[in-house]
Amino acid sequence: MAETKRHITKEELEKHNKEGDLWISIQGKIYNVTYWAKDHPGGLLPLLSLAGQDVTDAFVAYHPGTAWQYLDKFSTGLYLKDHTVSEVSQDYRKLAAEFSKSGLFEKKGHGVFVTLCLIVIMLGFSVYGVLCSDSRSVRLVCGALMGFMWIQSGWIGHDSGHYQVMSSPGFNRLVQILSGNCLAGVGIGWWKCNHNAHHIACNSLDYDPDLQHMPFFVVSSKFFSSITSCFYDRKLNFDSFTRFLVSYQHWTFYPVMCLARINLFAQSFLILLSNKKLANDRGLELLGLAVFWIWYPLLVSCLPSCGERIMFVLASFSVTGIQHVQFCLNHFSSSVYVGPPSGNNWFEKQTEGTLNISCSPWMDWFHGGLQFQVEHHLFPRLPRCQLRRVSPFVRELCKKHNLPYNIVSFWKANAMTLETLQTAALQARDLTNPVPKNLVWEAVNTHG
Repeated sequence: MAETKRHITKEELEKHNKEGDLWISIQGKIYNVTYWAKDHPGGLLPLLSLAGQDVTDAFVAYHPGTAWQYLDKFSTGLYLKDHTVSEVSQDYRKLAAEFSKSGLFEKKGHGVFVTLCLIVIMLGFSVYGVLCSDSRSVRLVCGALMGFMWIQSGWIGHDSGHYQVMSSPGFNRLVQILSGNCLAGVGIGWWKCNHNAHHIACNSLDYDPDLQHMPFFVVSSKFFSSITSCFYDRKLNFDSFTRFLVSYQHWTFYPVMCLARINLFAQSFLILLSNKKLANDRGLELLGLAVFWIWYPLLVSCLPSCGERIMFVLASFSVTGIQHVQFCLNHFSSSVYVGPPSGNNWFEKQTEGTLNISCSPWMDWFHGGLQFQVEHHLFPRLPRCQLRRVSPFVRELCKKHNLPYNIVSFWKANAMTLETLQTAALQARDLTNPVPKNLVWEAVNTHG
């Protein structure tokens, strides 16, 4: 006689949504991942963000087919009562299965090899110019070239965090440390923790760290109520100083982006000195950062004057600021929401919260895959070289279900981002919604 399945309701599942009691549903089957959560390669936060609900679409997006075989050991023997799958999710999973059957997740092309060669060439020319050239202009160009090298190393770090770009996991981790920690001074451990949270909770004001840039920027007036960041685990206070900076954020956006590298340097050390569990070895990450903070300052010190050293650093920081702007363009002007992500509308939230950049194929090197942000968020394990190929299928699926597929030019995306920042800035200046003032605020905003 067949064994009768035991079911629990959606409301009962939702009760198991915290650390120490963490259940999820995949295809209607209930799994208890409480004790495994601390060993989850993607970190604890993504699991907590989606705990107590069906996470099938997110699981499909982030895990290869080989991961399904490990689920049974977490099974509770329970099933979700009245479990249904929306037509959008059905089509999304079918499309993911077709991409997998076609081998698109394994076909990585030669892009990684070409990028690594570019990194070596740019680094070599930059170092050679600093050490051997007598021209001040050439040395300044070398500083800019250093910035371009950091951008390309950033694309390698980004790709290697989503899928295996090298022949083995160990070699992949080595490339991550070399391209991120050693060459760019950005900890891959911090990036993976931050980026996984961003992908899971795309454009959630309190769960997505990529929208939490106070006191410098806010993309929505909802930040004025001092919401609590679930990523940083602290309140984002919208005080008088923050209001002052935000009031002019559409003017300060590009200058701040030129120096945004400093924040990445700081965050890389902060997470290594914290108690957060990291995917990579903490000691190895610190060693990698130490390598960067030896060779880069040493190279800068080889320049003949203090003025040239400052200009070299500013040139390298400003050029790599282009990449920081690119990260913002994909999300700042898109739809936002407050609260945890939902597993029931995975496809919808990913498309609503992202913006594609239209460009010719010959410009793909410049955007590093971010030009297909919708495709990347829906299929994060898909190699960069396949994003243009799958774009028509994603566009057609969005059209079928009347969902947004937002795509604009690079310049239009900049204009939309500035418009979003300006709207929030003007709202912040509204003195009918007061916050505690300071002397700087009152001096700048006193009229008559």
